[in-house]
Amino acid sequence: MPVCKNVRYSGAVQGVGFRYTTARIAQSFSVTGYVKNLADGQVELMAEGEPVEVERFLTEVARQMAGYIQDTTAREETPHGFANFEIRA
Repeated sequence: MPVCKNVRYSGAVQGVGFRYTTARIAQSFSVTGYVKNLADGQVELMAEGEPVEVERFLTEVARQMAGYIQDTTAREETPHGFANFEIRA
């Protein structure tokens, strides 16, 4: 059964290729959703898929972007049925 995670990253996460790196990583996993910059300087990531795939994806994002992430908050949501993974403005 698919899960949906809403994750917010703070730190030096904007202007460092965070969204593009996340979208590239998503291509290696069976996940859908989006990544976007927020007005408050955070990055929001929505990831849907099978629980193991979502966790592996989020672990890889955290590993590759560790030097920029200061804090992470995550919460589960009802799946939205995203068709793909995209970068949103």
